[in-house]
Amino acid sequence: MTTTGSRRETVTPAIVAALTGVLTLAVLVRVALQSRRGQSWDQSAMETVTGGRDTRLAVLSLLGYVGIGAIVAVVVGCAVVAVLRGRVALAAGALAVIAGANITTQLLKHAVLDRPDFDLGTLNSLPSGHTTVVASAVGASLIVAPRLWKPVLALAGGFATTLTGASTIVAGWHRPADVVAALAVSLIWTGLVALVLRGPAAPVVGTVFAAVAGCAAAMLVLIAIGVRPVLGWDGFWQSGLVLGAVTAATALFVVLTAAASPAE
Repeated sequence: MTTTGSRRETVTPAIVAALTGVLTLAVLVRVALQSRRGQSWDQSAMETVTGGRDTRLAVLSLLGYVGIGAIVAVVVGCAVVAVLRGRVALAAGALAVIAGANITTQLLKHAVLDRPDFDLGTLNSLPSGHTTVVASAVGASLIVAPRLWKPVLALAGGFATTLTGASTIVAGWHRPADVVAALAVSLIWTGLVALVLRGPAAPVVGTVFAAVAGCAAAMLVLIAIGVRPVLGWDGFWQSGLVLGAVTAATALFVVLTAAASPAE
């Protein structure tokens, strides 16, 4: 295979990932944040799921582990793996994904984006910081991981990201659009870094199945610990649609990230 052919295989997924992230973020900002109807839909979507006291304590306990300490641990882990593989550039790329995505999220949420007053609160929470921490860690891990590890990381990453994002909704911390926006920010940075690093493309069939399985498993865990439709059976389809959309968005994020990451 020629060098040109190899670059075509790796550059295209990276561009697709970055553009998908940009387009998704732009649509969410325009619809879910800056329109009255979009804000109403997003608020209603957040309120479709609930959980009892024990369930909320469980998800809050989970979210308590997502923070600076988790970021540092992932950065160190990625650096060690990259150095052991003799690929220092991959360590720099992983750091760029994590730092870039998390700084971007905080700037967007606190300094760039405004939430118009449509009687649903003016405090902007888009994108979700907790989801960005986990999603960017998944992106960084897939960048430094060798080919054979990618399906395993897709499984674990899909599980962790879905569990975190959905937990912020159940806890009432974030609306669904906040979670998907965090995935978009992380996807943009992963795509851009992958575009710079390049490398041979990885097969995606295994990562697709692994990502879907991981995301679905996270939803089953939430249901097992007591996450329920707020209206009981009357709200089953609404809550199912919301949680299903978050699961699908996370699976797509993991698949696009894995496809864009160099398989070396």
